[in-house]
Amino acid sequence: MSSLLIRDALAIVTVDDDDRVIEHGNILIKDGVINYVGTEKCTADEEIDATGCFVYPGLVNTHNHLYQTFTRNLPQVQKMELFPWLVTLYEIWRGLDEESIFYSSLTGMGELLRYGCTTCADHHYVFPQSGSEFFIDRQFEAADLLGIRFHATRGSMSLGKKDGGLPPDDLVQDVDTILKDSQRLVEKYHDPKPFAMHRVALAPCSPFSVSEDLLKETAVLARTLDVRLHTHLCETKDEERFTLEKTGLRPLAYMEKCGWIGSDVWYAHGIHFNDEELQLLADTGTGVAHCPVSNMKLSSGVCRVPDMIKLGVNVGLAVDGAASNDCQNLMAEIRSAYLLHRLVYGAQAPTGYELLKMATCGSASLLGRDDIGRLCPGKAGDLFLIDASGLETVGTRLDPGSFLGTVGYSKPAKSVVVAGREVVRDGILLGIDEPATAEKAQQAHCKLISR
Repeated sequence: MSSLLIRDALAIVTVDDDDRVIEHGNILIKDGVINYVGTEKCTADEEIDATGCFVYPGLVNTHNHLYQTFTRNLPQVQKMELFPWLVTLYEIWRGLDEESIFYSSLTGMGELLRYGCTTCADHHYVFPQSGSEFFIDRQFEAADLLGIRFHATRGSMSLGKKDGGLPPDDLVQDVDTILKDSQRLVEKYHDPKPFAMHRVALAPCSPFSVSEDLLKETAVLARTLDVRLHTHLCETKDEERFTLEKTGLRPLAYMEKCGWIGSDVWYAHGIHFNDEELQLLADTGTGVAHCPVSNMKLSSGVCRVPDMIKLGVNVGLAVDGAASNDCQNLMAEIRSAYLLHRLVYGAQAPTGYELLKMATCGSASLLGRDDIGRLCPGKAGDLFLIDASGLETVGTRLDPGSFLGTVGYSKPAKSVVVAGREVVRDGILLGIDEPATAEKAQQAHCKLISR
């Protein structure tokens, strides 16, 4: 039995049922699972000295597009909103290959991990018609090198321009191909057991890029295989107009018609739900991944998070794709969400601590997990430490639970632990050679852009 001790932390923010913050505490992890949290002395095979540090549960990212890591900070798209932004970037994404998928995934998840994210859900939906058969396999390979928990959502597009959709025709697949590969990935990678490192969900891209048949058949397949469902919904008014024109229904009503409602479904964005739709989400347990920075950059709108919280809608946090963020730092997303909702909702906005909970146990719930997102016995040994002893934290230590929202932290974590194993130390990834990987990733990026 292997064991790891997190020793003498300045504060442990447990996010447990009692919202405990333990000062000068210890965490003992055995075989990847938390055995003890408290102030008693413990011994272990290995120790991490947490003196002067705040310790938090590992952050859980509920929506991403890792391939977009290679198309961030492009000057041509900086003033565009979602539909023209997508149309422009599809021309670059046509050139995706296994090398660009592997290195963009390694880069994106590496950045997430360095800033305290220990579980990443990615939504990959761009499959050029040749050479894309093993894109998601390469993503799992990258995740395993880093040591991060990975939820792959097998995305898809089946409604090309010639059929009235948004994507180019050479980036769509037929329904049979999509369903066959979806089943292959679930059977190969999905692990339903507690503390799983790999899981798979099924995720047709959006109402404006997939057919009704694909939505309905995917819902049936997912429930047959007992995996979750994910897609974009109510992100923009353009999407709302498209769905009304094509189906005569608002987006959520259309998805409900296709079988996409319930506690096994989570939507990305969810900005433009009306009051009745929010109540339906609450009543059915359907979740929402909140992506504040992406929504601001693409001028999509502000998700009604305070209203969702009041109704009991399950909400998690996400960075979205790197091309609409343009970084992958879930720690920073907490602060952005805090400031955005303070600006719009004032006193009704969630607190910094409520947003930390959204990014940990709230996000875990969206992914169907109760084994991550909290620091208490029986939960996974996933956590991160930040150095709270420096000049930038003077005067901020009275409320460690709210710190990431109200103050924010701009440096990588001092240490990140996943399943009881340290994967980041002093801000450096331990599973890969960072300088060599950065050089190879930059070369792969240049190849993609030059195409």
